[in-house]
Amino acid sequence: MLLIQSGITAPLPAHARYLAYRLKPCTDAVSVLNKLAQFADGKYVVVGFGASLVLALQHHIAGLKTFSALTGAGIDVPSTPHALWLWLRDAERGTLIHTQRALDALLAPAFERVSSDEAFYFKQGRDLSGYEDGTENPLGDDITLTAALSGAGAGLDGSSFVAVQHWLHDLDTLSAMPTHAQDHIIGRRISDNEEIDDAPASAHVKRTAQESFTPEAFLWRRSMPSADANRAGFMFVAFAQNFYAFEVQLQRMLGLEDGITDGLFNFSHPVSCAYYWCPPMRADGGLDLSTLGVN
Repeated sequence: MLLIQSGITAPLPAHARYLAYRLKPCTDAVSVLNKLAQFADGKYVVVGFGASLVLALQHHIAGLKTFSALTGAGIDVPSTPHALWLWLRDAERGTLIHTQRALDALLAPAFERVSSDEAFYFKQGRDLSGYEDGTENPLGDDITLTAALSGAGAGLDGSSFVAVQHWLHDLDTLSAMPTHAQDHIIGRRISDNEEIDDAPASAHVKRTAQESFTPEAFLWRRSMPSADANRAGFMFVAFAQNFYAFEVQLQRMLGLEDGITDGLFNFSHPVSCAYYWCPPMRADGGLDLSTLGVN
């Protein structure tokens, strides 16, 4: 049985918050991470480690790396790595506030929080654009097979790699378009979520069709809408056994494969992108950080 952090495979919560931290210099990260390993239950607090933190612990996770910034025609995808990433999940927004306060205090001796982004569940899993996300997500046992490592050995089995991107939408531009034009950007009809057979090659669903890559590029998407008083967008969060599927899909979206850019860029753009490794759980509870020499 793979002891994956259960929040990774669980249904999306009503509210979420994504926290990123940097490692303070000359601090005892190990003792702090031991406390985090006991605090994080993997269900309401999902934890990811960046490459810089793994290196600081003088260990190595095969497959973990820093996202490399990409550029397409008029499009820049920045690299924004951090040492530690936390995904807080709950039915109540107020609970997330108190959980963040507790985590900030627990981590303060060795880590400084550099960002906090909120997200929420919207209309049966739709983006703020009105379109459904994750329509082609794996089902049943294929979820774990897609999202988690197996056969890699103790301390690695049940772990997962995650790509995290924050996208900002120009909803005014989108809403000014006729519905058929919006549908052709996505490649699905907003009315019934059905794919459009004659959608242009730039349609998002055509750019990212998982079966169209060799090998196939499956991801377990756990994305949610995000907004504050001044901007609205999308927190793209995708788990897999490695970063292959995310990278080939993004490269095709940028037109690096065939010169055709994804229609999504007509109203949205990414402002951050980072990679993390999410450790498995221990059988007796808490994060299994043995691969990092922590517990």
